[in-house]
Amino acid sequence: MAWSAASPAQGKIFRCADNEYINNEQAAKDRGCKLIDGGNITIIPAAKPEASNGSSGSGAQARAAPATRTSTSSEQRAREADRRAILEAELKKLEGKQADQQKEYNNGEPERQGPENRNPQKYFERVADLKANLARTESDIASVRSELNRLPKP
Repeated sequence: MAWSAASPAQGKIFRCADNEYINNEQAAKDRGCKLIDGGNITIIPAAKPEASNGSSGSGAQARAAPATRTSTSSEQRAREADRRAILEAELKKLEGKQADQQKEYNNGEPERQGPENRNPQKYFERVADLKANLARTESDIASVRSELNRLPKP
């Protein structure tokens, strides 16, 4: 409950090269920091160092631990569902393309087209292109299936 008492609205947050997060726009410009888009930032303070003997601690700067983005599990599930739908649509499209390519390739013996009757080399080049395109599509299908398998089950 104590966390809800934190600042109700966040201003712009910038990430600097040394993984330091600041909210001062002018200082961020001067240091070349990048604006963090979207999502809320949660700062978890670092553990306080133990007191050392004879050290007054003067000159030491306190710095917050790096912030992390947080999102709700329902947002994550929605993104995963969207990603799954996109990948499934892409898989269906690729499988249709593969079926068309297999039909045209005809097990390595596609029908000869006009000029290929007089020039067999053109026919062999087209067969090689068809075979390469079919292999590339099969590779794409394997990649999409692999991505789908990495997603959590719905």
